[in-house]
Amino acid sequence: QVQLVESGGGLVQAGGSLRLSCAASGRTFTTYYMGWFRQAPGKEREFVAAISWNDITYHADSVKGRSTISRDNAKNTVYLQMNSLQPDDTAVYYCAVRLSRYTPGSTLRSVSGYNYWGQGTQVTVSS
Repeated sequence: QVQLVESGGGLVQAGGSLRLSCAASGRTFTTYYMGWFRQAPGKEREFVAAISWNDITYHADSVKGRSTISRDNAKNTVYLQMNSLQPDDTAVYYCAVRLSRYTPGSTLRSVSGYNYWGQGTQVTVSS
């Protein structure tokens, strides 16, 4: 069993930045993929970024150049730094973990590719 707890969301003006955190517990954190997804009202949950156990990163085109995913294995925590935020970035942001290695990037970009999810943290960007 894995528990994931997100934090760091909030209200920010357009052009601002936020750093989201996801603390993991319950399993060996260092051996898996971690991902961030987001879901806006009335829309499907969509991929934002993912990071492998050996720090290979993946980003959605919609956030490429504006976001950075990173992890601190000593703290069992994964981060998502978001810059130049826009109203379209408004969503609930979810952290997820995939309990296997050597996964194709297409699978990492899919909701079904992950085994456990956090409860989410709200990010609201005002214009």
